[in-house]
Amino acid sequence: MAENHVSALSRIVFPRVLSAELLFCYFFVNGMPRTACLYQFGPFQLDVAEHRLLRQGVEVPLQLKAFETLCVLVKNAGSLLRKEDLLQQVWPDAVVEENNLNKNISLLRKALGEPATGQSYIETVPRVGYRFAAPVTAVPSNAQGPKPGGRYVGSPARQEIRFCSTRDGVRIAWATVGSGYPLVKAANWLNHLDYEWESPVWRHWIAELTKHHRFVRYDERGNGLSDWEVTETSSEAWAQDLETVVEAAGIDRFALMGISQGGAPAITYAVEHPERVSHLILVGAYSRGFEHRDNPEALKARQAFETLVRLDWGTKNPAFSFNFADLYVPQNATPEHQEWFNALRRVSASPENAARIMEACDKINVRALLPSVSVPTIVFHSDGDRAVPPDEDRILAAEIPNARFVPLSSANHLLLADEPAWGIFVEELGAFLGWQGHRHSH
Repeated sequence: MAENHVSALSRIVFPRVLSAELLFCYFFVNGMPRTACLYQFGPFQLDVAEHRLLRQGVEVPLQLKAFETLCVLVKNAGSLLRKEDLLQQVWPDAVVEENNLNKNISLLRKALGEPATGQSYIETVPRVGYRFAAPVTAVPSNAQGPKPGGRYVGSPARQEIRFCSTRDGVRIAWATVGSGYPLVKAANWLNHLDYEWESPVWRHWIAELTKHHRFVRYDERGNGLSDWEVTETSSEAWAQDLETVVEAAGIDRFALMGISQGGAPAITYAVEHPERVSHLILVGAYSRGFEHRDNPEALKARQAFETLVRLDWGTKNPAFSFNFADLYVPQNATPEHQEWFNALRRVSASPENAARIMEACDKINVRALLPSVSVPTIVFHSDGDRAVPPDEDRILAAEIPNARFVPLSSANHLLLADEPAWGIFVEELGAFLGWQGHRHSH
């Protein structure tokens, strides 16, 4: 491509198929900026600047147009790309027939080993287009591999949402995504499988965990895509929800993660089914709700908050919205984080259900079970967490036999992708779970 042509192309306003944040990485033959990204997915590394696709360090040969097609797909991982958009990006100066694109997709599938391994990287949406269906991480081109805090591109591979029914007849929505050793996340307050998929608060969690595991998560009763009209909302009912999802997913043995409120059902399940839980991960969790913490003033404040939830949950009162989000992500949160977190409260549950869930959280008391936890356990807690006092996680670490405690320097109840604590969390979690390339914990 001639230099003047590259210059001209660089001034084109690209279609929506390529987001602005990825534009600096777009591939130009003989004109590619040397600051381009490396993209990691599965055992592969896509080096745009060097025009190379590597599988575990070994180069995979690709024709030029097949490589360019892969670049566009990977940079838009998780997004459905129309055939006409792909044709325009790969052949910007020519009118070509659709079978040229089909040929490139076929070549890529063979190069990625799809027929041999059964792993599906490129998904076909009949009569519409294609989607890159594997989780992708972008890192600087001068990096030596993926970083724990790397920027995540697009969405992970598409999730599959299903439903199952508990013993008391409640329909629970659950989702699975990724492959590998199973990791189940107990539901926490609040979830919405579909809405949180693209959220700035959860997408890096999903992207990182699905790189290593078949990741299973669900919406607890009373919120998200699960039944809202429920009779019982309690710690015991949440444990039943978790057990039902595990059975529906057909998992025999797995790692179990409990975040915040999700710690109680996770602890209960680990004690009742130790033969099925290989690892227990507790993040900002607690064994005692507000009613069992011997802090009357904190309980009064909590009850006042619950009253406010019942009155104002479904409105857009700016003052309340800010206070709600600031409780969970007060540090380094962007307006996007704030907006998403505040919108979650409106789409995930009714005001009455949200208050009922909070009241049930207040009644949690599984502290007596802690000495009976026999599975390997790691406990994470942000030292500035406003939602769960640090003492609660220290109780978990002290009373669960041989539990490891990892303090995190953050004020966020849910870690954000760009904060240093997230990188530490990923490194420690990878060591605990034995991810390839992570040091082993002792």
